[in-house]
Amino acid sequence: MKWVTRANANVDRIACPWLIKRFVDPNAQFLFVPADQVMATAEREGAIPYDVPNVELGHVDGRCSFESIIRKYQLPDPALAELARIVHGADVAADVEITPQSAGLSAIARGFALVHGEADHDKIRLETPMYDALYAWCQSQVK
Repeated sequence: MKWVTRANANVDRIACPWLIKRFVDPNAQFLFVPADQVMATAEREGAIPYDVPNVELGHVDGRCSFESIIRKYQLPDPALAELARIVHGADVAADVEITPQSAGLSAIARGFALVHGEADHDKIRLETPMYDALYAWCQSQVK
C-alpha cells in the first residue's frame, strides 16, 4: 500500500506511519508532497491520502488521523486506544491537556520537525523507537 500526506510532517503525520507499519501494512510506502498536490498524487500513485482535509483518514468528527486509522482498520487494542488519546492531545492544540503525556509528545515531535525539516522519512525512522516505547508504556498502563 502507498500512503500520501503533506510534507514537513510532525505529530499525527509521523505517528500514522508508525501505526500503519506496525498494525496495518508492514510494507507500506509513504509519500510526502506539498499540500496542494496530495489528492493528485493519491490518484496518480494509487495512494491512500491521510491527514488532509476532506478525507476519511483525516481529522473527522473530532478524531485526529491516528484515531481515524484505528477506527477504519478496527484495531481494538486498549493500549492503542490510550496511545491514540496521547497523540490526539499532542496533535490538536485545544486538547493538549487530554493526557499528561500529550504536551511532552507535542514538544518532542515538533522538535524533530524543527531539527529535520522536510526530511520526513528520516523523522519516521528516528521517531519510530519513541512510538514503540510509548506504546510499550501504554501496554503497561492498561493491564
